[in-house]
Amino acid sequence: MTKTSSKDKTRPDPQDAPADTLFIDSEEAQRAAQALNERCQRIMQRFWQRQAETNGFQIPDPLVVGKAFFELGAAMFSDPAKLAEAQAKLWQGYADLFEAASKRIGGEAAAPVAEPAKDDKRFKDGVWSENVVFDTLKQSYLLTSNWVQQAVRDVDGLDPKTRDKVNFYTRQWVNALSPTNFAATNPKVIERTLETKGENLVKGLDHLLEDLERGEGQLRISMTDDTAFTLGENIAVSPGKVVFQNDLMQLIQYAPTTEKVARRPLLIVPPWINKFYILDLQPKNSLIKWCVDQGHTVFVISWVNPDESLADKAFEDYMLEGPLAALDAIKQATGEDEANMIGYCIGGTLLSATLAHMAAKGDTRIQSATFFASQADFAEAGDLQVFIDHDQIAELETRMQEKGYLEGAAMVDTFNILRSNDLIWSYVVNNYLLGRDPMAFDLLYWNSDATRLPARMHLFYLKECYLENNLAEGRMTLGGEKLDLGKVKVPMFIQSSREDHIAPYRSIYRGARSFGGPVQFMVAGSGHIAGVINPPDANKYQPWLNPDLPDTPEEWLAGATEYPGSWWPAWAEWLRLCGRLRLPRVLQQQHGGLLHDRRRHARVGERGVVQQQDDHHRRRRQRRHRAGCRRGPAVLHAEQRLHPHAAGPVDDQREGHRRTP
Repeated sequence: MTKTSSKDKTRPDPQDAPADTLFIDSEEAQRAAQALNERCQRIMQRFWQRQAETNGFQIPDPLVVGKAFFELGAAMFSDPAKLAEAQAKLWQGYADLFEAASKRIGGEAAAPVAEPAKDDKRFKDGVWSENVVFDTLKQSYLLTSNWVQQAVRDVDGLDPKTRDKVNFYTRQWVNALSPTNFAATNPKVIERTLETKGENLVKGLDHLLEDLERGEGQLRISMTDDTAFTLGENIAVSPGKVVFQNDLMQLIQYAPTTEKVARRPLLIVPPWINKFYILDLQPKNSLIKWCVDQGHTVFVISWVNPDESLADKAFEDYMLEGPLAALDAIKQATGEDEANMIGYCIGGTLLSATLAHMAAKGDTRIQSATFFASQADFAEAGDLQVFIDHDQIAELETRMQEKGYLEGAAMVDTFNILRSNDLIWSYVVNNYLLGRDPMAFDLLYWNSDATRLPARMHLFYLKECYLENNLAEGRMTLGGEKLDLGKVKVPMFIQSSREDHIAPYRSIYRGARSFGGPVQFMVAGSGHIAGVINPPDANKYQPWLNPDLPDTPEEWLAGATEYPGSWWPAWAEWLRLCGRLRLPRVLQQQHGGLLHDRRRHARVGERGVVQQQDDHHRRRRQRRHRAGCRRGPAVLHAEQRLHPHAAGPVDDQREGHRRTP
């Protein structure tokens, strides 16, 4: 037997130990702990530095939240009898849950006391129902969270804005406390920890530190593999060329891929809160590619990512240097005076204001307007309103004074919290508890590619639209013109999404009734992004269509017809008919001609005044018959300049002006 020193005896030989025994090198562990400590110190130092730079500004503002819940508490305790009744219901629920759990332990069947919503993905794993312990834990959470939210909703004496705040933040609180978000109460995490002997938690800690370092002390949860995508190579790959630029944007032109080309160009005004390539993620789901494959010459505004030099750019500048400048550039590029236009999200709000401005000036260059998830009336603007009041805007203004803009990360945080279970907590579980790397996902790559917002423009937008609703009420002035949406007469196709939390379809519907011309309103399935980016080949997210505009969105939906699949072909047919107000012919063809032409009964304007458009459409058909779809010299010239394999945009070193292929 080999003699060993007393020093060697303190550390057994791994070869003599059982196979499943784990030995840790104390010196290595000490070095790792020291490195971890130094790393955490750097992160915390940068965190406090950022706190000082931003004056401690947070989204959500804890002072605003605290004030709202103080008012909630005062209102709740003012009616002790109602509170006692609510508590009694909760205790009765727990009694029922205890009885059901006891039956299951004894081998008997028992109906659940509380069940998750159909769209709740947190408890989809079978163990949450099959295992009595986890099933009881799940039901206990659901019982409590449902009770808390209902108790808050039932409180009397709160003004509407305070009620919206407490309802919203109560929902965030109960979402955060879900047992799925904790390692000790999530069966998948427990299973993973046993399988990896805790390596998942170590890797999760590493992910957490990486996200803290990336956010310079603020947690920036990685939602996708940022290294998996390169603009122009495997994302935003549609061939295009920059044909014009100014301080606020570059104008990209995409050539049609068809033999016959529509004479009238199509101009897209995307939001400037994110990058334009949401409409060109991949060839399979690119709206831009789909449009050029339909024979359209497409122009897209690519907004600059502003810095301090653009702090004084106003909402009016975005109109003058955005769509209005683009129309002049389109004339120069194609020779065409008229265009069809699309506005997406805040780009659609800008388009509404631009149309009202052009109507006041007698400018008729825009012949039809399409809106994707765009609000013109903000009276029912949804959950975003909880972040917008006079106190929070004043705090925001103070924050933006130093740099002259709002950081893009702040807007990302705001939008993520609107769907916290999907966009926050699911990634906390995946990245930090399960220790898995985020998957490569083009949509989430785009979502994280945030842009800054000029201070002057952003404050105008929040005050004029969200706080005062001046665009819808006819009190907004741009370019020296007072805007009146009722004077906008161009045909419109207005898309909304049933599950949109950013631009709710009810809010969009209010705006649709503000315009003075013919409107085709539509509700799509899904939300703010998937409801728009819905190519026909995917065959997802059905639309609802109704040619009328009754007083309320509920009446509209009750009279709407549901169709399977994408709404893109319906819109294309509407656009082909130059905005004629009727249910799209393509849907009549696809679904057995069950629909009838109701254009004579289309409601337009504030009071649903009936307008007959037959003479107008007859004249338009005659002009189109004479013109056909032949390519004029100007269009041919544009195609020669923009071959599908032409070089990318001109070089521009300003941040945000990315090259496209």
